[in-house]
Amino acid sequence: MSASPAKVNRKENSNHDGAEETSEKEQQEAIEHIDEVQNEIDRLNEQASEDILKVEQKYNKLRQPFFQKRSELIAKIPNFWVTTFVNHPQVSALLGEEDEEALHYLSRVEVTEFEDIKSGYRIDFYFDENPYFENKALSKEFNVNESGDPVSKSTEIKWKAGKDLTKRSGQTPNKAGKKRQHEEPESFFTWFTDHSDAGADELGEVIKDDIWPNPLQYYLVPDMEDEEGDDDDDDDEEEGLEDIDEGEEEEGEEEEEEDGEDGEDEDD
Repeated sequence: MSASPAKVNRKENSNHDGAEETSEKEQQEAIEHIDEVQNEIDRLNEQASEDILKVEQKYNKLRQPFFQKRSELIAKIPNFWVTTFVNHPQVSALLGEEDEEALHYLSRVEVTEFEDIKSGYRIDFYFDENPYFENKALSKEFNVNESGDPVSKSTEIKWKAGKDLTKRSGQTPNKAGKKRQHEEPESFFTWFTDHSDAGADELGEVIKDDIWPNPLQYYLVPDMEDEEGDDDDDDDEEEGLEDIDEGEEEEGEEEEEEDGEDGEDEDD
């Protein structure tokens, strides 16, 4: 004798509810286990960060004699640093013509990462005697305060009378900058007074992470205008050669026609 439909439905519903309860319980247990595994991963990541920091500190010390040697060699090359900055696409966009003139007196740049690399770094710019400011060195330092927030501080620039580039709004973009911007740039030197976003200082990060590790690659970048000029010269030369070739072909055709006419006259 078969069970009534009502009894069968109650049995099916009971089995379904039990499966749902089992499934939810398994999911909850899985989530708890995932959380435990994730905690282990996080602990390993923290340990890795500490180990990487120690390695970075070790190699920063090993790099110092080479940085010193490089600085001594760079000192033998006139206008090395201004050329490097002008050739860098991001930095050149911040340079006006007067900034570039002032940076011709820049003799040395140094980047120092603090022993606890996470705590910050300092960039030092050393200048020869110049008509713009009294300072022999300008520095900007980035670190974290007691609350763990990023902050920055810098040298006060002692401008000579009438030479404060940060108060001149009409600077003309330099040759490299003209190709990348339409608005007149603020002075490069306003960077020393801008402490609004120390945690995301683009120029500081570019100098520290991009230029400082290998400034030679930017010093050696060829001037784009010279390249374009060379390309134009090449095009002109090619056009000249084409004209010569066409002229020679026309002359050859004329000579063939004349030879043909002479042959007809002889037959007559």
